Amino acid sequence: MTKYLNKDTIVCMSLAARPSNFGTRFHNYLYDALDLDYLYKAFTTKDLKGAIAGVRALGIRGCAISMPFKEECIPMLDELDASARAINSVNTIVNTDGYLKAYNTDYIAIATLLKQYNVPTDYFFALHGSGGMAKAVACALKDAGFKKGFIVAKNEKTGPELAKLYGFEWRKDMTDLNPDLLINATPIGMSGGADAEKLSFSEQQVNHAKVIFEVVALPAETPLLKYAKSQNKTVITGSEVFAIQAVEQFVLYTGVRPDDELFQQAAKYARQGA
Repeated sequence: MTKYLNKDTIVCMSLAARPSNFGTRFHNYLYDALDLDYLYKAFTTKDLKGAIAGVRALGIRGCAISMPFKEECIPMLDELDASARAINSVNTIVNTDGYLKAYNTDYIAIATLLKQYNVPTDYFFALHGSGGMAKAVACALKDAGFKKGFIVAKNEKTGPELAKLYGFEWRKDMTDLNPDLLINATPIGMSGGADAEKLSFSEQQVNHAKVIFEVVALPAETPLLKYAKSQNKTVITGSEVFAIQAVEQFVLYTGVRPDDELFQQAAKYARQGA
C-alpha cells in the first residue's frame, strides 16, 4: 500500500461540471488495494483549454472527461482512439510524455449493461439527449441490433444529426411516445442542477415502459430511478455505467486490470461515498 505521497506519485484526475466522489473513491481504492503509487482527484473548471494544457504540462497521466466537456475538448487533443473517433465524443484522456490520446469508455459500459440485462433488441426505445453521452448510447444501441427508436432532443441541430447518424428517428419531445425502453442521457435528475428534482420522462411513460436506463450517476437514485423502482420496473443505473467505464479508464491509466471481485469491492466503496 502507498503510505505517503512523493515526487514520483502519478496523478490522475477528472473534469466535470459537477464533480462527485465516485471516481475519486473508486480509483484510489484500487490504487491502494493494488499497491500502486497513484493519486486521483476530481476537479471542475471554467477554463477547459487551460485545464487540458495543465494536464499536458504537468504530466497528469489520465483525465476523465464528463458533461459538458466531452466534445468541447476534442480540438485540444493530439489523437482520438477509434472508440472516441467513431462517436466524436471523449470521456478519457491518456497522457504519454505530453501526447494526449482520447478514448471513450462510456460506449463499453452501455454495451456491457444492455447485454448483461438481456434487454431485447426488438424493444421500441426513446433516448433522451443528443450530447456526448447520448452519442455513446445511440452507437451502442445500433451495434447491439436495436432498430426502432427515437432520439428525443430539443436541439434542432444535434438531435436530427444524431438520429440520422445511427438510422433512428428524431423527435423534439415525447408527445404520443410510449416506448418499451427509456434511456435518459441528459442532466435531468443530476444533483446540483436546476432540474435535480425532475423526472426525465413522465410517470405515464415510465408506467408503460419495461426497462428504465438512467445514465446520470449522481445521485445514486435519481427521481427517475426512484419512481421506476416504485413501479417495479427493471432499472439500469448510472452508478453501474460509471463503475464499468471507470474500470476501463483504470486499465488505460495503469496497465493493470483488477479482477472482478476487486472491481465489485471498489464499486461498492465508491457508491457509499458518492
